[in-house]
Amino acid sequence: AARMFLRLLSDVRWQVANPKWRRMTCSWRSTSSTAEPHPVSLPAQAQVVICGGGIMGTSVAYHLSKMGWTDIVLLEQGRLAAGTTRFCAGIVSTARHVSIELKMADYSNKLYQQLEQETGVKTGYMKTGSISLAQTQDRLISLKRIASSLNVMGIPCEIITPKQVAQLHPLINIHDLVGAMYVPEDALVSSANVSLALATAASRNGVQIHERTSVSHVSVQKGCVTGVETDRGQIQCQYFVNCAGQWAYELGHSGEETVNIPLHACEHFYLLTHPLKEPLASNLPTIVDPDGRIYIRNWQGGILSGGFEKNPKPLFTEGRNQLEIQNLQEDWDHFEPLLSALLRRMPDLEALQIMQLVNCPESFTPDMRCIMGESPTVRGYFVLAGMNSAGISYGGGAGKYLAEWMVNGYPSENVWPLDLKRFGTLQSSRTFLRHRVMEVMPLMCDLKVPRWDFQTGRQLRTSPLYDRLDAQGARWMEKHGFERVKYFVPPGKDLLDLDQSKTFYKPDWFDIVGSEVKCCKEAVCVIDMSSFTKFEISSTGDQALESLQYLFSNDLDVPVGHVVHTGMLNEKGGYENDCSIARLSKRSFFMISPTDQQVHCWAWLKNRLPDDSNLTMEDVTWKYTALNLIGPRAVDVLSELSYAPITPEHFPSLFCKEMSVGYANGIRVMSITHTGEPGFMLYIPIEYALHVYNEVMNMGQKYGIRNAGYYALRSLRIEKFFAFWGQDLDAFTTPMECGREFQVKLEKGMQFVGQEALLEQKQNGVYKRFTMFILEDHDTDMDLWPWWGEPIFRNGRYVGKTTSSAYSYTLERHVCLGFVQHFDEKTGEELVVTTDFINQGEYEIDIAGQRFQAKAKLYPFSSLFTHRRRKDEVELSGYQRE
Repeated sequence: AARMFLRLLSDVRWQVANPKWRRMTCSWRSTSSTAEPHPVSLPAQAQVVICGGGIMGTSVAYHLSKMGWTDIVLLEQGRLAAGTTRFCAGIVSTARHVSIELKMADYSNKLYQQLEQETGVKTGYMKTGSISLAQTQDRLISLKRIASSLNVMGIPCEIITPKQVAQLHPLINIHDLVGAMYVPEDALVSSANVSLALATAASRNGVQIHERTSVSHVSVQKGCVTGVETDRGQIQCQYFVNCAGQWAYELGHSGEETVNIPLHACEHFYLLTHPLKEPLASNLPTIVDPDGRIYIRNWQGGILSGGFEKNPKPLFTEGRNQLEIQNLQEDWDHFEPLLSALLRRMPDLEALQIMQLVNCPESFTPDMRCIMGESPTVRGYFVLAGMNSAGISYGGGAGKYLAEWMVNGYPSENVWPLDLKRFGTLQSSRTFLRHRVMEVMPLMCDLKVPRWDFQTGRQLRTSPLYDRLDAQGARWMEKHGFERVKYFVPPGKDLLDLDQSKTFYKPDWFDIVGSEVKCCKEAVCVIDMSSFTKFEISSTGDQALESLQYLFSNDLDVPVGHVVHTGMLNEKGGYENDCSIARLSKRSFFMISPTDQQVHCWAWLKNRLPDDSNLTMEDVTWKYTALNLIGPRAVDVLSELSYAPITPEHFPSLFCKEMSVGYANGIRVMSITHTGEPGFMLYIPIEYALHVYNEVMNMGQKYGIRNAGYYALRSLRIEKFFAFWGQDLDAFTTPMECGREFQVKLEKGMQFVGQEALLEQKQNGVYKRFTMFILEDHDTDMDLWPWWGEPIFRNGRYVGKTTSSAYSYTLERHVCLGFVQHFDEKTGEELVVTTDFINQGEYEIDIAGQRFQAKAKLYPFSSLFTHRRRKDEVELSGYQRE
């Protein structure tokens, strides 16, 4: 490899670079119908101003104009498609792990396929297919999981042998492969030309496009966008869309109100070669070799090959800016590992002449998913950026969903995994972003098995008990920047082996979590759940109650001290949030929500609560440490510590009372555990947290108390058929579809958001139903485990996907939760899902291409053994958050 590298390097150093590449990247501009030979004055006002003329900005403009919005101005600080879009490798790939990203890529592919015919602009679209290679069995399992998702979505895909790889691409070395995934409809395009085609179509529909116009800041009044300031004047507008790519972060910080857009640029390298002696066929499949960290595509008879190295180089941390991205400095030493991987995969390239090593910036986000949606702090300020080197794959679909969001108030699919509001201000630190993207870029190729965690930017938000729990063997994961315990490693266990245990099969923590679950059921456990989002809403009069009655589906006009499980619904009846609300007094409420709801829920309520100085909402997440005391002996521990009666007569289910625990006063104790097991949640002012924890642990010794983590919680809640928001529940899931009618008071005497949609569902029936599946013929020790996202088959036909899964130590079976739909076999039309439809089917769960029989249930398994369920059990069923 070293000899080949030196030969290739000498080609670069001693040959004059062919100007053909530079001509190719700019030749489209001569045909541009939107180019401005002389600056045209900007309009004084517009409905929408879009900043950024790359693939994202032009896609948003195109889709908005298609939906009838034409009073739009698109501003580009340089020339159209002169940013990252210009240097994009042009690979359109649908092989994605995240469902919404897969859907975006599939839509993009279909859009680009017909774009040339629609606009007359050549896009270079070529359906070549792609082959993802696997050098290990774990990688092949990962590909099989993706293939299962692609196939049920109607995207042709197959797992192939190394010999079949050689038949499809003769130059590929297959000696170290165990298999591959072939997606025949993946494609190649000229990214700049696609962007031009979208701009051309938008321009014909009335969109004004102005190049060489820089946005300096966005004007805001009363929390709403009012206009933009540019170097050529001001434009008043109602909506602003930040599609500024790697400059989106700085643009977000330049306005009158800061909009945090957490992304950071890294250098991205790829190689361009002269044509081979026998030029490569234009329809040769693109090769993705994740274990080698490279991709390879045909380029004008030669190849284009780049990758994601283990030691990336972040860019512009200090805020350096450029109008147009120039090809950055070549760095052959840095590229050498990728070049070596290329030569191992395609040995015949040894004598190939290199034309250029391209080095351009790509933007990456803290969780490897793109950013879209409306700002939580400024209404009318939308963002679409941070594509993690997949801009051309996502461009069409992302532009469509954002346009729908702006026009309709919501997109047509659940885009929460991509929503800007999944991040808080803590992720916008430049130091955090620089360190995180250095981890993210290599992860683009790393094998991501279930339950993996980021290693950078950790220990940022912690409970006051962090050090104490860590010393007792806590193993940590992170949610919304908050450290949470997965499980506790017993003394004497090999920590290193456990930390490195990453597999699609039975994990090494299986017995540890099992013992924690057993303790929760037989004795008492403590789980630190301080990461929950906590708001206090109060008023001088009845304003708080009246507002919350309108914004939540359940009846909150309950006696003081009662806790209500309720949904915060949208107009379609879907869950924007799933929470518990305790009535502290006649005019004060305490609201508990999932950890990742902190920004989303705050923005949702802030935008809908009346602007009344007598009504206040405070985020008190940081003020309280939350301990979950689970198990039949929890009542004994708490009664001894509080010297207060904790019997069901004095402390019924779903009740909240301020108590003393040990020496500490003002502890809010709630008789819920979020698992269906008996116990209490303790909300402790943080200055008392360590004292209360120590008292609980000391008093609990005689009752067999121990620490537990979220993995035990997950197992408990799933076997009790409890859904949680963000995975099982989302903005497209209603209470009627997941068996939560009892959490909705349709006749509570006043209207609430989503009421009409729920009344319609009650009358007409639902088109999907939340269902519990117990795997029947699955060997826990030998078979692949289900995690989430597995296709569900009923009588051999695809009917939905699992949303979460866990091993039930009680049933000694795997339990999957998911939604079942009913499609007409001939027309594909959605039909109402009835109880009989669920009960009369034969079900299978597809795990990486292998199907396992499953038994479907509409009620928790334990309730099947009782004739009558107690009211408080009914009140608890179906409720959980993480």
